[in-house]
Amino acid sequence: MGTVPAVTGIDWTVDSVTVGGTTLRAPARAHVKIEDDRAAGSFGCNRFSGTAQITGDQFRLSHVRTTRMACDNARMTFERTLSRTLTSGPLTMTGEGGKLTLTASGGDRVQLSRA
Repeated sequence: MGTVPAVTGIDWTVDSVTVGGTTLRAPARAHVKIEDDRAAGSFGCNRFSGTAQITGDQFRLSHVRTTRMACDNARMTFERTLSRTLTSGPLTMTGEGGKLTLTASGGDRVQLSRA
């Protein structure tokens, strides 16, 4: 098990999301920044903002608002998958060396790296 890195005030690039054993690579624009109990960024097409709660090694994203642009199917599929995973409940944070992994209770995960 990795340690919990500092996660706030850092621009995180989303690398991938893995759901049900299938990994989707992130579009170039997918990113998130967590600051002052808020999270904001891009799911890959649409921008989002929401409430971020960090308790120990747990991260929870809620009350998410997004823009409503349409993009190509691949980006929209990634965006829906990432959004569902990030808002699925508390995610366990682990990481080191500029990497951060957010893991849901069922094993789905989001991989991020320091921008």
